[in-house]
Amino acid sequence: MLEPGGELRDRTFAAFPALLRAGDVLVLNETRVIPARLRFTRATGGAGEVLLLRPADRDAFAFDARAWYALVRPARRLPPGTRLEFAGAGAVIEAVAEDGRRILRFDPDVDVAELLERAGELPLPPYLGPGDDARAARYQTVFARVPGSVAAPTASLHFTDAVLAAIVERGVEVVRLSLDVGIGTFRPMREGPISAHRMHGERYAIPESTAAAVNRARSEGRRVVAAGTTVVRALEGSALADGIVSAGAAETELFITPGFRFRVVDALLTNFHLPQSTLLVLVTAFIGYERTRAAYDAAIARAYRFFSFGDAMFAERTDSKPKEGVHG
Repeated sequence: MLEPGGELRDRTFAAFPALLRAGDVLVLNETRVIPARLRFTRATGGAGEVLLLRPADRDAFAFDARAWYALVRPARRLPPGTRLEFAGAGAVIEAVAEDGRRILRFDPDVDVAELLERAGELPLPPYLGPGDDARAARYQTVFARVPGSVAAPTASLHFTDAVLAAIVERGVEVVRLSLDVGIGTFRPMREGPISAHRMHGERYAIPESTAAAVNRARSEGRRVVAAGTTVVRALEGSALADGIVSAGAAETELFITPGFRFRVVDALLTNFHLPQSTLLVLVTAFIGYERTRAAYDAAIARAYRFFSFGDAMFAERTDSKPKEGVHG
């Protein structure tokens, strides 16, 4: 439990519902990770892999897109015009974006959804080792529904159906949105000032019912609790102009740094993040440098787990009323 002074008390995640209050609005990201990693061969006999990131020829995620932004390996040997073969399906590298991503165009007869179902792999983080069905299942949240992400919203991996039921029993309103987690969320920051870092855009969609619930809670002085940094980016990105969360789909390139004026989210559940990550910068903006440093010092001393399947912290933001947290 993260106290106002920075003290961290240990809790299991089963205790998380007890940290919520009747009337809170808990917002979940119901995005689903797609099997976006594909192995390929070349006519010259070389091989490698592609990670499909998002469609390049339309605004929203769709399996029937022809052109895709992708990361490829080995990148230096794959200039525009290179033809790739994926288990009987063909594609051509059409262009190279300024940031190094490739634009990959599939042949007209390729059914991308079928290809991913048949030959795609869930892009598990490399530190987890080789993927298998059990690990792939664990890398989806229990409420994952809307396909479109290449990484899981990791704070939400802690939830179980039993925990969600206990939250509802406490009188908490649970609502959902989707944000397609892309490489921008996890891409390390380079050396230099924080202000020089540029986020890749991520697509989000907020249902009418979710926007109404969040705006109503704000007007009535009830807490809005975000399950993960992706929810924070969607809600705060939507409310940038006037503080009102708008329903509908849009894209956000919002990079939340210290000094950011939070307009929507009062409390945050989040995993422990690595140095040089935009996620750690967001947490610092949310709870302040001193509280972040105290929490991370305690987490390291107590051997908390980091990375995707690591432990979580819960805290209200620096300028909110009470502040508390949870390790789970």
